[in-house]
Parts: sequence; C-alpha cells; structure tokens
Amino acid sequence: MKKGIHPENYRLVAFKDMSNDEVFITKSTADTKETITHEGVEYPVVKMEISRTSHPFYTGKSKLIDTAGRIDKFKNKYSKFAKETKTTEE
Repeated sequence: MKKGIHPENYRLVAFKDMSNDEVFITKSTADTKETITHEGVEYPVVKMEISRTSHPFYTGKSKLIDTAGRIDKFKNKYSKFAKETKTTEE
C-alpha cells in the first residue's frame, strides 16, 4: 500500500437509524460533534434516516416515511396532468 494516502483517524463510531432507533457500532473516520452512550460506553454518533434495519429491500416490508408532506405536495402539483380513463361501450 502507498504511504500517506490512507486516513489515520479510524475509531469506533455509533451509527443511529433515526426511523427505528437502531444503533450499530463500527470503525469510521466520519466527523461528528455529537456523542451517544451505548451499552455503557460513550461513542461519537452519526445519525441516519435509513439503514439496513429499516430499508425495505433488507426488511421485506414497505414502509413509507413522508417528511414534510412531500408526497401530498407532489400529488397536488401533478394531479392536473393525470390521464383520464375512457370507458368504451359496446
């Protein structure tokens, strides 16, 4: 390996999934100012909106997280472009 190109500040960091409060610990160089106590040990914490414990691909469950009503805003904005269905009488 080349010298001087790899980070030196690897440390244990807690990653917290904010949708289900799941916490997992791994080594990282991510910068953070917040800390969390997990199982009696204090770690720097990185907050995430979605992780392997809440992502539909890994859980097999479809979970809708709508922050700030984005889906409703989208539907209202583009509802005028919806195609009308025609009924055919035979």
